[in-house]
Amino acid sequence: MCKLKNKGHSMRKIIFIEPNPPDVNIFSKMALPRLGTILLATILKKNGYEVKSYVEIVGALDLKDILTADAVGISTITSTSRRAYEIARLIKSAGIPVFMGGPHVTFLPEEALEFCDYVLRGEFDDHIVDFVRALETCVGFEAIPGLTYRRDGAVVHNKTAPFCKDLDTLPAPDFSIVSGMEEKGSKTLSITPVMTSRGCPFDCSFCSVTGMFGQKYRFRSKERVMEELRNNRDNGGTWVFFYDDNFCAHKKRTKELLQTMIDEKLTPHWTAQVRVEIAKDPELLDLMQRSGCHTVYIGFESVNPETLKAYNKKQTVEDINHCIKELHKRGIRIHGMFVFGSDLDTVDTIHETLRFARKNDLETVQFLILTPLPGTKCHKDLDGEGRLISKDWSLYDAHHVVYQPKLMSYYELQSETLKAMQGFYTPFQILKRIVRFDVFNVIVKTYGMRLSRQWEKKNGYFIEYTKALTEAGKTIELRAKKTAEDVKEKFHQLELSGYLSEIKAVKTH
Repeated sequence: MCKLKNKGHSMRKIIFIEPNPPDVNIFSKMALPRLGTILLATILKKNGYEVKSYVEIVGALDLKDILTADAVGISTITSTSRRAYEIARLIKSAGIPVFMGGPHVTFLPEEALEFCDYVLRGEFDDHIVDFVRALETCVGFEAIPGLTYRRDGAVVHNKTAPFCKDLDTLPAPDFSIVSGMEEKGSKTLSITPVMTSRGCPFDCSFCSVTGMFGQKYRFRSKERVMEELRNNRDNGGTWVFFYDDNFCAHKKRTKELLQTMIDEKLTPHWTAQVRVEIAKDPELLDLMQRSGCHTVYIGFESVNPETLKAYNKKQTVEDINHCIKELHKRGIRIHGMFVFGSDLDTVDTIHETLRFARKNDLETVQFLILTPLPGTKCHKDLDGEGRLISKDWSLYDAHHVVYQPKLMSYYELQSETLKAMQGFYTPFQILKRIVRFDVFNVIVKTYGMRLSRQWEKKNGYFIEYTKALTEAGKTIELRAKKTAEDVKEKFHQLELSGYLSEIKAVKTH
């Protein structure tokens, strides 16, 4: 379906939106935009289009500006989808074509199509220009891989889009496209995201990365990565977050990049997501240390050996212990991520994990609740067994219980996970870092302590809900989370002022 009244109408202005997450989380204070919409907008800008990206964690939506767009693209993960859908519905009601992309709608395109006009499934870097040109002419949609849309009332799913084979064809993200970052670009960010690869050769049962980006590991040349690192340095940037799902999946390539950084004396403080396997390669660890590695994010997931097998992690508790020891030996900090709630976990598993994190002196942790994201084996299994207790996607943020655990009650999993967080981020843990004059970790542990208290205060109703579920033994209707009330109110004010009528009049002439 094409919304344009006159074929050949120019798509002069394209706006992208990345909605806010529904709740506080460990990254709430760090304005780190995802790169998806910024890359697509950068590609369109290089092809002559006027573009802007609203990233809500960076700055608020300007609805007046958004409603002047010729088309609006909204990216969403599962936890932001309810807000994304409401925003899409409001913009669509103003007569503006709306397309959506991101992991959630890639796996549930027909759900998304209830709120928008087009769904862009999977990677769309190679096809975004063709899609916008199809919007301009109202022809050619059937030739665009990965597109889902309605034709004559029926839903059409075009063939799946192939993954981008050559990541060097992608431009460096232009951060000046982001609202609030127009003048300073990446200088606005305290830490600059740099993507060096896509895909992950592993296939953990609860992870949607391989469904979205595939198991074939693809990477950019070190020359292109170094180009971005030089730009970051020239812009005054001293911190980099390598945005890869698995930064060291191809060790030879990672070593070459790190050695080049050392040779060129381009060694900002950097962080990345890695797996425990890195500890089996001393050469890689030494290069990480010498090139400026500050903190690594590692999905340890569990200290229960049976849970690690169930998650298909392909690692052992011994691997985890060895990894922590080797990284700490080199002064590299660790953010350890653990997932509670497998069918083999008990309350004792949670207690044991907290003891493990304290004993190994991890700098920071996230104790997360298993979340069956659409597109994962975990979701397929739990949904098939009838164990999902809610499909309120705003709760699918790894902090809320949304399924029936096997060896714990809902309330035990919810409350014990929160207690574990609060048991890790304690005044005593902060004091230990003060004694060591470790200012950085004093700050992050203090933040962690405040955040866990803030989350408990904000989500008290949900904790009581899980308690009631446990006691009643049946599903109780959740209080709807008001994920987009602010946007709806702004939209209503524009309706009352007559601005919306003016915009619709312009669009139809």
